[in-house]
Amino acid sequence: MRLTANSEISEIEQTRDFAKWILDLGEGKVGSDNDGEAVIEIPHDLLITDSVDPIFALIEFVYPSILENINNSTYFQERAILAPKNEVVQEVNDCLLSLFSGEAKEYLSSYMLCESEHLHDEFDKTLYSPDVLNGLKLSGIPNHKILLKVGVPIMLLRNIGQKSGLCNGTRLRVLTLGNRVIEAQVISRSNIGSRTFIPRMSLTPTDKRISFEFQRRQFPIVVCFAMTINKSQGQSLSKVDLFLRQSVFTHGQLYVALSRVKSKQCLKVLIMDDDGIIDSKTTNVVYKEVFGSI
Repeated sequence: MRLTANSEISEIEQTRDFAKWILDLGEGKVGSDNDGEAVIEIPHDLLITDSVDPIFALIEFVYPSILENINNSTYFQERAILAPKNEVVQEVNDCLLSLFSGEAKEYLSSYMLCESEHLHDEFDKTLYSPDVLNGLKLSGIPNHKILLKVGVPIMLLRNIGQKSGLCNGTRLRVLTLGNRVIEAQVISRSNIGSRTFIPRMSLTPTDKRISFEFQRRQFPIVVCFAMTINKSQGQSLSKVDLFLRQSVFTHGQLYVALSRVKSKQCLKVLIMDDDGIIDSKTTNVVYKEVFGSI
């Protein structure tokens, strides 16, 4: 549906071929019929093949002339670099943040341990030291330290005003950086262009791997030049780079990433390992039993 919207007649056949490839990929039919994990070849015209500076090529495709568009809110509305894991997303965001002029403002969180009988155990107290708690990086929870500059795009990690369109996943652009609030302009979903103030919130992780409860008080945001594939679900984007330093790891994840765009020309894929070696093959994960109840 995204691909056929506003397509020129001359592009319809190419669009149909691309749409079929995406659907086949989502159903596990690309390369060979598979049920589970399979290695597939990405078409050459979708690949970033610059071996000299692939990260620069990746950034330049999605964010060309970024410094000239710092004050242009529409520039950031439908562009994103996607990756399967938060570690790579953080790396890309830090790289792009460093391109902006001016000194970054640092925001540090505070925390509070929730009452538990384990807190009275002298041995366990070492587990709850500030260094341990501040170092935890958890899904859906902002990091202990957030670095921001005026003009950068951010994403909400919590609902702070549903009637105003300020929901989990809403993207905004930073306007001013206060000590207790951040002023930002909405650039996605409803109420595009409206301004809002974002306060700190006390957030409790729900990660099952954490054996104790605590609250982190921090601004519920993250810089979002890049975002995880899961966070991009439901969004239509005009420019997308898929950065696969690690392969996708869940059913349909590759399909979600590749189907965010409105045309084939708006999509590029960078497949690169930790040694900087560029490849054209990646893993696709499709479990056929998922389709059994559809």
